[in-house]
Amino acid sequence: MPNIELHPAQRDELEVIENLMQFYMYDFSQWLPLKLAAHGLFPIQPQDSYWRQATTRPFLIRVDGELAGFVTVDNATHTEDVEHNIGYFFLTRRWRGQGVGQFVISALLSRIPGRWQIFHIDANLPAQRFWAGLIPRLSGGGFTRQQREADGYPCTFYVFSAPSSVA
Repeated sequence: MPNIELHPAQRDELEVIENLMQFYMYDFSQWLPLKLAAHGLFPIQPQDSYWRQATTRPFLIRVDGELAGFVTVDNATHTEDVEHNIGYFFLTRRWRGQGVGQFVISALLSRIPGRWQIFHIDANLPAQRFWAGLIPRLSGGGFTRQQREADGYPCTFYVFSAPSSVA
């Protein structure tokens, strides 16, 4: 297993996350009708207000010292009695399918115990497989799963509690 680090992004690292957001959008363009702007980049709304929210917690992911992705936690939940939501989760293709994503989410849930909501758009089959396999293990089977729309797209929502130490 490579050396995986998950560390809170500092203010001067938020631009790195916004740069990685281009790759996130590129991946999502397979499932959503996202279009490139005339200058060749995906139009991304400035996230300054998102970063300023006290409940937004951005993290950078490094594998063997190399930048490998990011994840954000926020409180933009669609379900009652939920404290935390995965806002964005991006891992470069090089590190997918090698246990890095599972390690990152497990470490994140260990750091931030409480009631969680994690959801994905149903058209994103890799995300569907990832979360369907991971959530039952990390929650000890104590989760609910709901099908509903978010931003006009069919989604699967998982809700569960993360204790202070996740296996």
